[in-house]
Amino acid sequence: MVAEHYFSATPNSDFSPREIDVTLANQRVRVQSASGIFSPSGIDKGTAILLENVPEPEGTSFLDIGTGWGPITLTLALKNPQAQVTGVEVNERSAQLTRTNAQKLGLTNVTVYSPEEVPQDLRFDTIWSNPPIRVGKDVLHNILRTWIPRLNVGGCAYLVVQKNLGADSLQKWLAHELEEQPQGTFHVSRYSTSKGFRILEVVRNA
Repeated sequence: MVAEHYFSATPNSDFSPREIDVTLANQRVRVQSASGIFSPSGIDKGTAILLENVPEPEGTSFLDIGTGWGPITLTLALKNPQAQVTGVEVNERSAQLTRTNAQKLGLTNVTVYSPEEVPQDLRFDTIWSNPPIRVGKDVLHNILRTWIPRLNVGGCAYLVVQKNLGADSLQKWLAHELEEQPQGTFHVSRYSTSKGFRILEVVRNA
């Protein structure tokens, strides 16, 4: 099931969308979910903590790494209707649900891609993500190596990670990894802690 959640392009279970009621950007909304994706019953705890604690997104180009059915992507779009919000998702079912949910909510500023479809020149002012920790370190590290360096100068990324699933070691790895990036200067820190989760902040300074 973890594989289906995170990196199966086409889940094996039948696709039977169902409606769920959730609160996004202080609005009660009805969206679609389905089996074979991450957190199909609603907003998972880590994502809820991220959405409750991050500062307001700044800029005009935002990224959500791993959209699921869309709670982070949709929140960014609801909060910032003039910004362009990009969701990246390997699971075709999740990607389609996010597109459907954006349409249902009247959000015309959302685009969802598979990783290989994202335009090479696309850069971001804000990144929010509940990254797929359970895929394993190698896969996770490759995901973060791919997307964090796409921050614009002055941009910020916020990642929510459960403390007992390696939040502190991931923070150390990010700091070391980003020091080796030839194309920019980054600062990695712990932004906040809540209910067993850390929110890590990455700021691109140059």
